[in-house]
Amino acid sequence: MIKYPGGKEYKAPKTKVTLSHKSSLANRGMNLEDDINQSNDYYNEIGRCLIYKRPTPINIVKVDYSKGAHIVDAYFEKQSTTDYNGIYRGKYVDFEAKNTKSKTSLPLANIHKHQIKHLANVIKQGGLAFFIVEFQYYNQCFLIDAQFIINRYESKEKKSISYEEALKHGIEIKSGFRPRLLYLDAVDQMFFN
Repeated sequence: MIKYPGGKEYKAPKTKVTLSHKSSLANRGMNLEDDINQSNDYYNEIGRCLIYKRPTPINIVKVDYSKGAHIVDAYFEKQSTTDYNGIYRGKYVDFEAKNTKSKTSLPLANIHKHQIKHLANVIKQGGLAFFIVEFQYYNQCFLIDAQFIINRYESKEKKSISYEEALKHGIEIKSGFRPRLLYLDAVDQMFFN
């Protein structure tokens, strides 16, 4: 029996847990960003890379100090570029994480023009640029070279990246416990083999 401090007994809620075909133990309710953040924490901890989530720049207008420091009013200073950046194997790394609930595709409308421009500039400077795309329906993540998505975005021929194209042009990212997403293995396969 588990007791809280003060002697009160803990009673577990009586709920039934079921797993659908779309969920797995590797993704226990976590979202893509949480999985990447936990993976980066692990990778950084063991010294495999130095990659962090890029903070969105905000301008704080009003703070309420009556109950500690609580931001009451703020606005975004400017558009953020991409979600993550850092260093891996001596190369600058920059990437964006996107997910889709669609069974068939990731709409390009989910990717902003300034992100495309930024990743194109990373490539021009010799950095590694890519997307991590999660197809939630299939519970699968893919590492896709940013150049492929940039070309698709700029051609305006299609308005999405299909699941089949992710299978063909991307590298499936395996999941685990630590790290949750073994995305650096996919980076090695795409950029260093």
